[in-house]
Amino acid sequence: MYVSLVMRHTTFRFALDPTPAQVGMLARHAGASRFAYNQCLRLITDALEKRISDPTIAVPWSGFDLINTFNAWKRSEAAGRSFVVASDGIITKQVTGLVWRHETSAQVFEEAAVDLGRALAAYEQGRVANIKGRRVGFPRRKRKGRCRESFRLRNKAGSSGAWSIRVGEGHPRSVTLPRIGTIRVHDDTRRLRRLLRPVSQHDPGTGKFVVAPRARILFATCRRHGARWYISLNIQAPDFHPQRHHPSRPADDHGGFVGVDRGLSAFAVTATATRTEVGRFAAPKPLQRSMLRLRTRSRAASHTQPRSSNHAKAVRRLSREHARIANMRHSFLQEISSQLVKTHDRLCLEDLAVANLLGNRQLARAISDAAWTELARQLGYKAVWYGAELVVCDRWFPSTRTCSQCGRVAPSMKLGERVFWCHGCGLVADRDCNAAANLAAWAEAANMAAAQAPDRRAGGRMTNASGGEGAGHR
Repeated sequence: MYVSLVMRHTTFRFALDPTPAQVGMLARHAGASRFAYNQCLRLITDALEKRISDPTIAVPWSGFDLINTFNAWKRSEAAGRSFVVASDGIITKQVTGLVWRHETSAQVFEEAAVDLGRALAAYEQGRVANIKGRRVGFPRRKRKGRCRESFRLRNKAGSSGAWSIRVGEGHPRSVTLPRIGTIRVHDDTRRLRRLLRPVSQHDPGTGKFVVAPRARILFATCRRHGARWYISLNIQAPDFHPQRHHPSRPADDHGGFVGVDRGLSAFAVTATATRTEVGRFAAPKPLQRSMLRLRTRSRAASHTQPRSSNHAKAVRRLSREHARIANMRHSFLQEISSQLVKTHDRLCLEDLAVANLLGNRQLARAISDAAWTELARQLGYKAVWYGAELVVCDRWFPSTRTCSQCGRVAPSMKLGERVFWCHGCGLVADRDCNAAANLAAWAEAANMAAAQAPDRRAGGRMTNASGGEGAGHR
């Protein structure tokens, strides 16, 4: 049996099939996570207000400090107290703290504090560092019904050595969570159970063979999406078998790149530098195809009385429609990214400023429906898994307006022009195929230039250019 020494992080996502009592427990844990996040944020804002008059007051800012501050608060009088009246009329005050804190797992509070610490770190980094793009604002409170219902649990080993999060215990299609218990799942868990099954493997630390699972569950995230609850298990799993990796190319091989041009008419077109089209994927457009049904569900929800049972039913129908659209898009992106990475060992993507393109009111909905950024993200981590090379082209490279045969750049090209015609050499080619070929040629040229670049530490050829004011020249 092959046992890899290189580990990777991956996620298994299953749809839960909980009982009505377990649905209440999941909702209670999600509410506890939201409460802890808001309470930690309130403790921060109160400390910031007090610090104006007293600079010596410490403000909890990191996730570790927020966990300690919240744990101290939930046992204090500010979190809860009760007054007991005796038979003789004497009133005694009892500090109860947060009364319902034992009904949920304590990890929910801690993970919510960690999330707030990350949000504060992103806010502080945006203020101090010179980062391009939109700055992250100060964290805001989470509102019930407006925020995403989710919570996270860590996988901890108990005193007996058993892990708190287990898969396939009692039933193959089940997940066991702390405080909640065993929950049935819709999907097959065989692939994950095979990774978690103890096998004999070589321990690099001791040099001996031990019986242990090949993978380990790090944490579990439960969230409601539409009318269903889903669980995402973050796994530290072994790397793929070497036979599933792309074979490494020699150092002097700079070709073999395939350009991926993303668009709206065709979701993605792949071609080589010789304008050989190797793939064309039609855009599924799940939002556009479901717009009529989505409008009907939204109109039905707006015509009901707020806070009524009919309004709740209409909102559930609307949320199920949104979830169906998101699932269609997610499934399509996973299939396309896996197919591209498995069939090509060298890919080139264009660096699209999607946030800027969304400023076009006529194309904003179609661009959001295409999810170009999500495709680039999936290609990034899957290329590492399969040993593929992913190159991102320069943002200002005019791949659409450049002729893939003579290199002439057209002054302008409208979005409705689907055929590229070069006025210099007379080339007539498909617009998307021409852009993909330019991306592949750019990647090959960039790879060759990087290989021929001199290494300063190796004493190669080096040209000293005149410096500016900072280099000592006036």
